[in-house]
Amino acid sequence: MRVSLRWLREFVDLPMDDPIEIGDLLAGLGHEVEGIEMLEVPFTGVEIARVESIRPHPDADKIRLATVDRGGTTQEVVCGAWNFDVGDVVTLATVGAVLPGDFEIGAREIRGVVSEGMICSERELGFGDEHDGILVLEGDYELGRDLADYLELPDVVFDLSITPNRPDAMSMLGIARDVAAKLDLELREPAITITESDPPTKLQIEIADPVGCPRFVGREVRGVTSGPSPLWMQARLRAAGVRPISNLVDATNYVLMELGHPTHAFDLDQVAGEQLRIHRAGADDTLTTLDDVERALDPGDIVISDADGIVSLAGIMGGGPTEVSDETTRVLVEAAHWHPPAILYSSKRHNLRSEASARFERGIDPNLSDRAAARVAQLLVEHAGGEAATRIVDVYPEPAESWTVELPVSEIERVLGVDIGAETAAGLLVRLGMEVSGSDPLVVLVPTARPDLTRPIDLVEEVARLYGYDQIPETLPHGTGGGLTPDQHRARRLRAVLMGAGLTEANTLGFIGASDLDALGLPEDDPRRATVRVKNPLSEAEETLRSTLLPGLVKAAARNVSYGLRDVALFEMGRVFLHRPSSIDKRIPDQPPHLAGIMIGSVSGDLGGADREADVFDLTAVLDGLAVDLGWHDLSFRQAPVGGLHPGRSAEVVKGEEVIGYVGELHPAAARSFDLTGRIAVFEIEVDPLLAEPPWWGFRPPSVYPPQKFDLAFEMDSAMPAADLMAAVRSSLGDELESVRLFDEFDLGGGRKSLAVTVAVRAADHTLTDDEAQGFRHTIIDHVQSELAVKLRGGE
Repeated sequence: MRVSLRWLREFVDLPMDDPIEIGDLLAGLGHEVEGIEMLEVPFTGVEIARVESIRPHPDADKIRLATVDRGGTTQEVVCGAWNFDVGDVVTLATVGAVLPGDFEIGAREIRGVVSEGMICSERELGFGDEHDGILVLEGDYELGRDLADYLELPDVVFDLSITPNRPDAMSMLGIARDVAAKLDLELREPAITITESDPPTKLQIEIADPVGCPRFVGREVRGVTSGPSPLWMQARLRAAGVRPISNLVDATNYVLMELGHPTHAFDLDQVAGEQLRIHRAGADDTLTTLDDVERALDPGDIVISDADGIVSLAGIMGGGPTEVSDETTRVLVEAAHWHPPAILYSSKRHNLRSEASARFERGIDPNLSDRAAARVAQLLVEHAGGEAATRIVDVYPEPAESWTVELPVSEIERVLGVDIGAETAAGLLVRLGMEVSGSDPLVVLVPTARPDLTRPIDLVEEVARLYGYDQIPETLPHGTGGGLTPDQHRARRLRAVLMGAGLTEANTLGFIGASDLDALGLPEDDPRRATVRVKNPLSEAEETLRSTLLPGLVKAAARNVSYGLRDVALFEMGRVFLHRPSSIDKRIPDQPPHLAGIMIGSVSGDLGGADREADVFDLTAVLDGLAVDLGWHDLSFRQAPVGGLHPGRSAEVVKGEEVIGYVGELHPAAARSFDLTGRIAVFEIEVDPLLAEPPWWGFRPPSVYPPQKFDLAFEMDSAMPAADLMAAVRSSLGDELESVRLFDEFDLGGGRKSLAVTVAVRAADHTLTDDEAQGFRHTIIDHVQSELAVKLRGGE
């Protein structure tokens, strides 16, 4: 939501002017500031003028000569627009004025006549895209006065992100109420006064679906004249991100932004029978909405009908037949309260999200409807020349009432860690419009504008917001059970190791679509395709819970690459959702934590060497280091095909005898699906096996005697993994085997290869003799040749 500082000051007298300080204040109230925009006057030298006379150009048919009064002085200008007459008030760019785009106005001869300035359109003034005619002003303006004086500029606009549970904050008044409460200032609400005139309205309202529409208020304003809104209203709407249209439409939009309650203006002469009925749509019903789209309605949609049929998709968008226009003279102002889930589902179903639906789906105050309708009627009377009819139609079968929440004073200290005191806490809640009685617990009467306040913890949050998060001291938990658990410590250590290896932590969405799994190239029988579907997905791209972290992580890396980053290394630790019951609760899917990583681009070479392209071995090294740091020395990699990975560059990650994940490089086709090229190294493993407590170390006195080392080279099939040879060597001896290291691989041709290892043996209590070392060597050779289809190169 965009909040204009000038507009905000109409409700509360802010003691500060610095935009950064005000932004910090809003952020401290829980309204994230996504941006701050400085609005300046986009022109100089533009004045208010009135057209005194118009005559044809002596040498042109499509332009005219207008004499304008600047407040005591007159001058003649040439104008090609035909949408104004004598007596109209216009904007005049005088000689020397500078318009947006650094366009300077001078005295200019046009077909033999000198034009002393220019009458401006909206686009020429930087107000909008309208350029079909000049800007004609309605209302009282002082001739010769600078146009900038009427624009409420300069201004500062704060772009706020309002949390879904705060529908009351989606308005200027709601933000002002929070600010006034925080600073303990007076809140000035709009004064709504309106004089009604007979005869009373004939409007009839019927609510056939009181669940979908708990309240409907209708007011008639007759005798209106469509035209432009006052400049100050247009300026405020533009600052709020709303395009001004006409005084009839702008009045509803202004109240939407001011009070946060959506309203709608019907052309009452187009409402058949001057009657409205609120009900659910039929299976075959259609409606052409204001955006000229014919929509097939659903039985779940709430609609408004007149005597001839459906005229509005309730809470989302009106219909074309009853839209106000330049010919409208009677307006029906509608202010209703709609069932939030129904509006949410209809908005998603029709892919039609509006400012109105964004508020209704969060749950606005049902007790605000009559006030919102009255405010719109007041603006129509003041700025469209209308008269409000007597008899307000307000159908409200079961009025909403405030509710009470009991807040134990001890709960405030328990949650916040600071003793604020009952009196202070009660005073803070009163500032927000609540009534507080009692001492402990505090009995709080919550207004209907705050549907988010239903529990004691909600009230604690309100106390914290006004007390100030920065006033709450930082303390560590104390007492029994305080501090981090061993798993939390190890999870922090895991993150620290990965960040130390150059990877950055990412957090991606927990939803994926079938297209994501297709892009990875997973075979149909891959277990990761057994996903848990979401009943009400936001889109087809987010229709299931993720069964793997890889799609989100690859897309995050691809996004970074698209922004020009050549080297990207990310990791994510989060839960996946498997299509099997949880061991904790059989009703929910299993949700094990996984760890995944991706590396793209180049990595530093050896000391003094050139950079090289990252590959699978960089991530195997990362995983090796991670396991060792966490106390595990039984992690290994076993070459195996993995769906989505390059068949020759993929492996299973094995801990002990258990497969806990995979590592490799994306298949080139999968990489192309994400607009990536080159080698894309990835891994994904289960977290719990690494976070488990490793076995206790056993102390073994080191031998003081020297080792005996020898090399062995074995010939084998090219497909045999080196890990099999290493495992066979390690299992051939007992404690005498100190280490084994692979140091050479040689292609012998014909599908055969040679692997060479260095073996170190050592005795704990004496120096090995040559005969003992030779015996160990024969034992290793015999054991390896009996376990594997290999033979010692060179023979013995």
